[in-house]
Amino acid sequence: MIKQISVFVENKPGRLSAVTNVLFTRGINLRAFMIADAGDFGIIRMVVDKTNEAYKALKEAGFTVAVNEVLAVEVEDKPGELFKISKALGDAGVNIEYVYAFTSEKHKALIIFRVSDNEKAKQILEKMGVLFKGEIE
Repeated sequence: MIKQISVFVENKPGRLSAVTNVLFTRGINLRAFMIADAGDFGIIRMVVDKTNEAYKALKEAGFTVAVNEVLAVEVEDKPGELFKISKALGDAGVNIEYVYAFTSEKHKALIIFRVSDNEKAKQILEKMGVLFKGEIE
């Protein structure tokens, strides 16, 4: 499991640059992120290289911030991998609250999951032979 930061921001121009400026000025690197639109507000979810420092810096800058544990798994970058995982979790009664993913030349596909039961999901995925990442390089 890895730690993810969620930042709640108004859905208006300049908010993403305000958040990323805080990270930039502190030398904090983004590893993965997504933005979810919720009408007048948005949620920026991100994995960074210095979670505690990012949390503190964003709080000091006046942002509403939360830290959550999420699962990060590495799978082959081929069709059907997400299907296999989502089916196994669903069959076991584990709800996937949200997911985001990326690929790069350095990695296989990396998928980040927020689920209803981290421990149960981890056990299921370990049985499937899915490789867990403790951090995203």
